[in-house]
This record gives sequence, structure tokens and C-alpha cells, in this order.
Amino acid sequence: MTTPVPIAEAGLPDPATLSGAQQRGVHCVWCSVALANGTAHDLGPRHVDAHGTSALWFPRCCPSCRKGQEQ
Repeated sequence: MTTPVPIAEAGLPDPATLSGAQQRGVHCVWCSVALANGTAHDLGPRHVDAHGTSALWFPRCCPSCRKGQEQ
């Protein structure tokens, strides 16, 4: 089981600044391109504060942005 990573340590955008589609993992968290299940990259579960309650967020990105983040 993967241990959730706090967003601040993950280098991801703040979920509050993302569109609903980006928050749901339908669009890339960085470039907003629509994702296909076969090519989307799961970035793993992340802790996020949701109105004073800890929740998990499951961000995803496109292959191009994944390559850009690995450098």
C-alpha cells in the first residue's frame, strides 16, 4: 500500500487552484489536457485539508508533463 504524501512535499499545484476535472483526475494537474486511462500517470494519493478534515486526493498527469517533472 502506498503511503500518502503531503501535497507540500510533492511539488503539485494546490488543489484549490485546479478545475474540477483536474481535481478528479480527468485532466492533467499541470497542463489541463484531457487524460485517457491508458496513458494517464497516477501521481499517488496525497493528503489534503478539506474544510478542516484530512482527505485523500488522487492526482494524475499526462505523459508529457510526467517527463518534464522527472528531470
